[in-house]
Amino acid sequence: MGLPKIEILFKTLAASAITRSARGIVALILRDAATQMKIYKGIEEVKDADFSATNIKHIKEAFYGTPSKVIAVPITAEAPVSDALTVLKGMYWNYLAMPEADTTDVSDIVAFIKGQRTLKKKIFKAVVPNASGPDHEGIINFTTTGIKMKDGSEKTTEEFCVRLASVFAGLPFTRSATYYVFPDVASIDEIDDPDEAIDNGELILVNDGKKVKIGRAVNSLVTFTAEKSKSFSKIRLVEIMDMILEDIRMTFEDEYVGKYPNSFQNKLMFVTAINAYFQQLVIENVLEREAENKARIDVAAQKLYLESIGKDTSEMNEGQILRANTGSNVYLAGSVSALDAMEDLKFVIGL
Repeated sequence: MGLPKIEILFKTLAASAITRSARGIVALILRDAATQMKIYKGIEEVKDADFSATNIKHIKEAFYGTPSKVIAVPITAEAPVSDALTVLKGMYWNYLAMPEADTTDVSDIVAFIKGQRTLKKKIFKAVVPNASGPDHEGIINFTTTGIKMKDGSEKTTEEFCVRLASVFAGLPFTRSATYYVFPDVASIDEIDDPDEAIDNGELILVNDGKKVKIGRAVNSLVTFTAEKSKSFSKIRLVEIMDMILEDIRMTFEDEYVGKYPNSFQNKLMFVTAINAYFQQLVIENVLEREAENKARIDVAAQKLYLESIGKDTSEMNEGQILRANTGSNVYLAGSVSALDAMEDLKFVIGL
């Protein structure tokens, strides 16, 4: 019977949201003499002969947060990082890191992520070291230095980006990475004003005297607009929004495009399926129960389309615009409210 199966698919996707969020994919760009890309589903698949000893350590570090896969893309010492990015842009992954990234590499990665998210609507994100004002929800700008491990070794800021990418890829929606503890880190160079650094869009580690942990789990976005509110600076909330956009887009492309007439009734059924998906996400505590998490046919967009093809809409009411033929175009709008994690406490005690 057509479209109703899409509603079932959406509900299935929503019910698996927590599980899927904990199984992200890490992509690594490695400077290495090897020429073959490797995809690992577990740390036991990593072979010493695959890459240099240093890069094998990086790959194993990428499994720290238990992602579902690690994609290792090698490039030579002289090659531009764009060689690896060209390979990665055609693949599916969630978080990118480059343990030996220099300033030029970081700049190129930042530009790549911004372009892919804006123009291609990909859900790519990257953890980069000491970027210069990236100001984007897809870029996590890690700036902590002097990372000393309890075994006596040290990790550079660049190297620790691999571990962070792994943590973000492996965390479920049931928590955020704020105050995520690294038991094997002994000390760091502490930042004088952590609040200022976080407000500047920096991801930092903090030491509470007993343990070293992530400060607030923020990305580099610091310029807020009506389209991108302060919520977009939270790594967890961006992950939720990315999942929702990807689920809707991929379901539309795989199950809807070319398979159904673009009638008003079919548009309504697709909207109904999306709203069922939203309600299941409410049940899973991904979306706020009290909010109006709803999709709808976009009347304003349909009106603009009709006018763009020369149709006079001045005498049309809203119902007529909603039911109008929009060719192959499906115009939808809506809003959701993602649940944040508990991170701030204000507790006033009176005596």
